[in-house]
Amino acid sequence: MVLSDDVSRFVRAAGPDHTDVQERMAAFAREHDFPNIGPESGAVLRLLARLTDADTVFEFGSGFGYSASWFLRGGAQRVILTEFDADELDKGREFLADAGLADRCVFEEGDAMETVERYDGPFDVVLIDHQKERYADAFHAARDKLAPGGVVAADNIMRGPIDFDALLAYLEGDAEALDHENDQTQGIADYLDAVRADDAFETTILPVGSGLAVSTRVE
Repeated sequence: MVLSDDVSRFVRAAGPDHTDVQERMAAFAREHDFPNIGPESGAVLRLLARLTDADTVFEFGSGFGYSASWFLRGGAQRVILTEFDADELDKGREFLADAGLADRCVFEEGDAMETVERYDGPFDVVLIDHQKERYADAFHAARDKLAPGGVVAADNIMRGPIDFDALLAYLEGDAEALDHENDQTQGIADYLDAVRADDAFETTILPVGSGLAVSTRVE
């Protein structure tokens, strides 16, 4: 783990509790070995929705609606969920309907990269949590649709299907650190290069959950 067990436990213990439906979502994820962002990162998503007074949130990769439930708890008026797995999206509809939140959701089945082209924005928050090798493409697709002061959050920056040590070495200046790494690690590196090089955005990394990169549009 990137964070010590004690720090992770502290962040979790001091954070918000699940709602009843979110607890069912978490149990479903455990039962099906489905990765989700967890309550620590969920609390950050809730905060981002609250701080931006979010009208519209767009998600690249929504699974069964767990991350969307946190944005909605933060007061987001509309969350656009994208998911290519129809069964997962149907499960999201079920969970969010049970929570009384489905009327603030748009459920889009299919490739998020194609779906985003049908929306003009503005988006107040964008979550990138699909195939890691497509993160940079997602950023470029959503960049100009983000409202001034809006935020892009990307998950799995520090943990997941990536090599953390190789990524750290690359960020510290070892240009060859990723030469033999998997596409997911390279994808996260490409994403961080893209957002950090964009003068219209300020980016920071939050070491919660699997690591969130949070980029604010300041242009």
